Amino acid sequence: MKINMKMRKLLVAGLMFGSLLSSCSPEKKAEQAEEQILNVAGGRIERLENFDSKYITPRNVDVWLPDNYSDSKKYAVLYMHDGQMLFDSTTTWNKQEWKVDEVVSDLLKKGTIKDCIVVGVWNIQAERHSDYFPQKPFEALGQTVKDSLISKAKRSENTHLFSTTVNSDNYLKFLVKELKPYIDSHYSVKTDMENTVVAGSSMGGLISMYAICEYPQVFSGAACISTHWPGIMPSADNPVPAKFMEYLDANLPDPTNHKIYFDYGTATLDQYYEPYQLEADKIMEKHGFNSSNWETRKFEGENHSENAWNKRLHIPVTFLLNK
Repeated sequence: MKINMKMRKLLVAGLMFGSLLSSCSPEKKAEQAEEQILNVAGGRIERLENFDSKYITPRNVDVWLPDNYSDSKKYAVLYMHDGQMLFDSTTTWNKQEWKVDEVVSDLLKKGTIKDCIVVGVWNIQAERHSDYFPQKPFEALGQTVKDSLISKAKRSENTHLFSTTVNSDNYLKFLVKELKPYIDSHYSVKTDMENTVVAGSSMGGLISMYAICEYPQVFSGAACISTHWPGIMPSADNPVPAKFMEYLDANLPDPTNHKIYFDYGTATLDQYYEPYQLEADKIMEKHGFNSSNWETRKFEGENHSENAWNKRLHIPVTFLLNK
């Protein structure tokens, strides 16, 4: 059977997406929090092992502290999803990393961003899609469509796409009601909205968008990198993006005190994002966002991977945390 070019691209994208979704599963028990358990180029990591929650499955949280971290200072906080992919490529499934420690350390040395720490929240492989898929847009699809999406996911090789019910409202409750209070009380941080931002890629981009819309009083900024607007595998008859756009239109935060960053590449999965991002951009403009509080960037030739994201991470971090 011959496979045309469009189908070939979809198959490749499917493999990429399935690989990405399964990428961040912890494979071994974490070491004690006070030990340096990751190899970082700057600063140090403190691990909160199997952080307990009444909302979601317990998971590790890695807290990156910059060189010369001191209780005499107060730091802004950058919360990031897929925490096990952020710092050390020797521990990741694909031997890639965001190089967050290197990027943020460099920006701090240059004095271009606020003093900050980074809180990397691990995902649970089997629950990642359900944790990161914005829940209110999903529920707006209607029961028949929801059942169809879940049924298709379970018949595909990527059965973990919806292996559990969509749970992103509870995931955000975990961030806001459990994790943030712990970080605020155990680290020398600024606890206000202005100094609390969130970032992620792919499905992590979607949940970052959802976080700032659901909790605008908590997060002043969101970086939505290679945002996976399809929500599921790209297809011509996909009803999901329209619901994301409707949600964004109805729930964008106040542009006078919030910042939002979007970007996308043009290769592998990212090749499908531009039409949806252009729709999102129109909504941003409609609600009064401009160059002072919103950026959308296109990266020609860049694919859907940590190697691509680490090359441009300095852009959204500077945008959200500039002095």
